[in-house]
Amino acid sequence: MNQVRRWQRILILSLLLLSVLAPIVFVSNRLKSITSVDRGEFIEELSDITDKTEDELRLTAIEQDEEGLKEPKRILQDRDFNSVVLSNSSDKSNDTVQSNEGDQKNFLSEVDKGNNHKPKEEQAVSQKTTVSSNAEVKISARDIQLNHKTEFRPPSSKSEKNTRVQLERATDERVKEIRDKIIQAKAYLNLALPGNNSQIVKELRVRTKELERATGDTTKDKYLPKSSPNRLKAMEVALYKVSRAFHNCPAIATKLQAMTYKTEEQARAQKKQAAYLMQLAARTTPKGLHCLSMRLTTEYFTLDHEKRQLLQQSYNDPDLYHYVVFSDNVLASSVVVNSTISSSKEPDKIVFHVVTDSLNYPAISMWFLLNPSGRASIQILNIDEMNVLPLYHAELLMKQNSSDPRIISALNHARFYLPDIFPGLNKIVLFDHDVVVQRDLTRLWSLDMTGKVVGAVETCLEGDPSYRSMDSFINFSDAWVSQKFDPKACTWAFGMNLFDLEEWRRQELTSVYLKYFDLGVKGHLWKAGGLPVGWLTFFGQTFPLEKRWNVGGLGHESGLRASDIEQAAVIHYDGIMKPWLDIGIDKYKCYWNIHVPYHHPHLQRCNIHD
Repeated sequence: MNQVRRWQRILILSLLLLSVLAPIVFVSNRLKSITSVDRGEFIEELSDITDKTEDELRLTAIEQDEEGLKEPKRILQDRDFNSVVLSNSSDKSNDTVQSNEGDQKNFLSEVDKGNNHKPKEEQAVSQKTTVSSNAEVKISARDIQLNHKTEFRPPSSKSEKNTRVQLERATDERVKEIRDKIIQAKAYLNLALPGNNSQIVKELRVRTKELERATGDTTKDKYLPKSSPNRLKAMEVALYKVSRAFHNCPAIATKLQAMTYKTEEQARAQKKQAAYLMQLAARTTPKGLHCLSMRLTTEYFTLDHEKRQLLQQSYNDPDLYHYVVFSDNVLASSVVVNSTISSSKEPDKIVFHVVTDSLNYPAISMWFLLNPSGRASIQILNIDEMNVLPLYHAELLMKQNSSDPRIISALNHARFYLPDIFPGLNKIVLFDHDVVVQRDLTRLWSLDMTGKVVGAVETCLEGDPSYRSMDSFINFSDAWVSQKFDPKACTWAFGMNLFDLEEWRRQELTSVYLKYFDLGVKGHLWKAGGLPVGWLTFFGQTFPLEKRWNVGGLGHESGLRASDIEQAAVIHYDGIMKPWLDIGIDKYKCYWNIHVPYHHPHLQRCNIHD
């Protein structure tokens, strides 16, 4: 029995030893078959791969596994390649020329003619193809390189001043050239049979994979590996060979057109999908905000009735500074209130009216009960409990040509009933809930509006990031619209607006709004939302404010300068990229985040972080 176990142990150890030695023997035999040049390229590839991260390698592997376009393939007979004899030898010994010297010179001159219109870098490519009518001709790559010695030089310039600019423009030329060669190679490969084992097709596939590994996701020339120029040369040689085999130029052009068309279709589909997902993300309440609202609502209903009434006091003193924001977002309304009070030089004169709906009233009330504003006064109002909106208003809002709940919300259009909501006030400043106040706004209350109703920053300067035109929102092909309004009239922005409520009441502009809104819904005369109908309601009643009072564009890619943002009194995140969403622009979020109390226990429990 012991002897049987001993033999079992010996057998197991022998198998383990065999499993260790077999790979070593296999690799050593493979390395012996690699020439000196190939071995150098193999070592360079290993050094390049070690510099890449794990994610980059994974992406590169995915790209290598992609198959070509499923277009009709061109059937190639073996005779198509018989006229081309490949010379892939990498030995250092001199290759012998088995052809007439005149044929060789003709071939070299033909290569020169094809490269005269190319840059010097492309003219340095060595050609290794031979063509013969009766016999096989071999021309070594070394002989061709001797006739095409060209050093790579940086882009030349006429003056010292332009040299730097030209170098900066050329930072991605090599990457673009490599990608063009890869696309050209794939076009040729798609014309060959899937199972074609011709040497020229094999070489082209190998060169394509080498360039794809070398480039990866690189976008700048300085990130390319050192071996990329040699690989680009080898690819150009392979492309020249295959171009000699494929004489059907119309087929190549058709294939490239098909590839271009399919790529454009894919890009359009990706853009549509990205736009849809962006809109969906903008309409969806983040999980953390939903959690915060639920926690605050639950806590609100545990309060006594007397404590709930603390934020429902009436503030109608016209000598105070009254601000209003319509919001269904706890954090957004909190940032507007906190930033306004912290930026004010006289916070004890501020009265902030936060108007919301029945669904969000408990949560917003509880938040401001837990986080009092100090010396400023805050009033929370429920728009659904106020008898200021017409009974048919909700039905009218639903008739708008929009499925966006933000546009058809009653809070979005409640701004047009400000004189009815605040009957005892003469002036009021209206905020959107996606703004941040950075400066004291006391000067606004001393402005002489010269009989105008609304003070706003104009957006009619072409080339400005916030530029908007009337005819892009309103249908001026309608006879009534074109007769009543001017398509070239200057537009203005919501976000921060000063309203003269006395003048509003005198001109009965709320009735004008209802009339225009009803006409617009029935005739589809303008885009859904409050901005177009606001332009028409207050047409000719706008007092222009300096641009620094309200700088918009932080909710979309506008390329705003940091100096303009920091000097602005109010910054507006207009657009779908709100700062509380994941799709918000990171470089603009910092202005909003400084007013969010991330240390608050409720925010930490709901996983709301900076």
